[in-house]
Amino acid sequence: MQAGQTRAGIGLRSPHAAAFEAERPPVGWVEVHAENYMGGGPAPRMLERVRRDYPVSLHGVGLSLGSAEGIDRDHLAALARAVRRFEPFLVSEHLAWSVTGGTYLNDLLPLPYTEEALAVVSRNVAAAQEALGRKILVENPSAYLRFKHSPIPEPAFLAELVRRTGCGLLCDVNNIQVSASNLGWDAAAYIEALPAEAIGEIHLAGHFRDERDGRVLLIDDHASPVAEPVWDLYRRAASRFGEAPTLIEWDKDIPTLAILLGEARKADQVTAAVRERHALPV
Repeated sequence: MQAGQTRAGIGLRSPHAAAFEAERPPVGWVEVHAENYMGGGPAPRMLERVRRDYPVSLHGVGLSLGSAEGIDRDHLAALARAVRRFEPFLVSEHLAWSVTGGTYLNDLLPLPYTEEALAVVSRNVAAAQEALGRKILVENPSAYLRFKHSPIPEPAFLAELVRRTGCGLLCDVNNIQVSASNLGWDAAAYIEALPAEAIGEIHLAGHFRDERDGRVLLIDDHASPVAEPVWDLYRRAASRFGEAPTLIEWDKDIPTLAILLGEARKADQVTAAVRERHALPV
C-alpha cells in the first residue's frame, strides 16, 4: 500500500478516469457499474489499464434478481464475459427487479418479502452464481413504501437467501438508514439481525432529506457526502462485521477526486477507531 493510501475504495466514474491512469491516486480499490463495461469501446479498455494497479469490483444494476420470469440470458452472458475479462475481486447485485416481458425499466424496484419472492430470488441468484462460476453479493435496497403483504422482515429474507444459495451480502449502510427513516424501522436492530459471516462488502453514500408538510422522506441519491447518522450506523456495522471492504458511492453531482478520497479516509478512520476499541484483526 502506497503512502497515504486508504483501505476503503471509491466508485470509479468517468470524470476521474484520466486521473486514475495518470496519477494513481492513493485509494485501496475501485468499483464500477458492470453494465458500463460489458461491451467494446474506450471505457472497458480504460478499466483494463486501471485494474493493473487497483483491485476492481463489478457492481451490477440490471440483472433483475427479483424477476419472476428469470434472468435475461443475454445479460447474464455479457456479465460473465465482463467477469472473465476484468477478474474482479467482488461481484454484486441488488435485491430488486427491473425487467419484465423483455422491457428494462430504469429503476431498481422493490419486492414483497414473501416465500414466493424468496423462491424466485433464490433461483435467480443460484443461476447467476452458476453462470459466473463464483459467489455474488446481494445488496439490501433503499425503501420508500411498505407492501401490504410482506411478512418476512428484510434481514431475515436476506439471511435465508444466504442459507439457500451460499451467496454473500453487500450491506449498504446508507440504504438501511434511508429505509429505517422512511418506514419506521430500527436501523441498529437491522444491523444486528444480518448474518455477520455473510457480509462481503459495505457501501456508504449520501442521501437527500426532503421535508414537506411536516414529514421527512430520505432519498438515496448518491449526490452528497455521507451523512452523520450513516457514519454512526457504520460504526455499529464495522463493530459487528469487522473490516469488510468499504466503498464510498457518489454517482450524481460528482465532486473532485480529493473530496472522494477524503470520504474514504474518513471511513478508514472509523474502522481504525473500531479496531482499537474492539481489537479487531487487521
